[in-house]
Amino acid sequence: MQVSDLKLAGLKLVTPSVFRDERGLFFESYRKELYASLGMDISFVQDNVSFSCKNTIRGLHFQSTPGQVKLITCLQGEIWDVVVDIRPDSPTFLHWEAVTLDDQSHNQLFIPIGFAHGFCAMSKSACIQYKVSAPYNPKTEKTIRWNDPELNIAWPIKDPILALRDQDSPFLKEVLDVLDCRS
Repeated sequence: MQVSDLKLAGLKLVTPSVFRDERGLFFESYRKELYASLGMDISFVQDNVSFSCKNTIRGLHFQSTPGQVKLITCLQGEIWDVVVDIRPDSPTFLHWEAVTLDDQSHNQLFIPIGFAHGFCAMSKSACIQYKVSAPYNPKTEKTIRWNDPELNIAWPIKDPILALRDQDSPFLKEVLDVLDCRS
């Protein structure tokens, strides 16, 4: 397994060892002791699965309190995965980064607390699994508009399929004012 630090502090791209033969493939998607030894010592408490059709954008979502660490794996298809640094004291506050996750490389994205997360399904369909460090709580769920002009995310599609909540998400300024994040 290889772990690469990405440009936003705390983000990690995990490349597992994949074993392939005539039957198919095998890889460990998570082993607590190994991840802890690589600087990702988290107790995950919930696994989620999301299935999306091509051109669907989900996000940008986060839990305000206590926050959630996430480990994202694309089990089927391909996604363009985006994170936005929403940590006010971070030197990369409000910067974003994107990686492609797919069912060929089996790379994983490790996202610490303090990031908003979203993704776009690039293949005909995409299935992702993500582990989280705190249970989902609808009372602390927050969203930021996927196409907020202040973030200027270069999404790879023009006319996405969106859930109503993602269509009507508040803009960044409104979210940061509510959270009292902006200095």
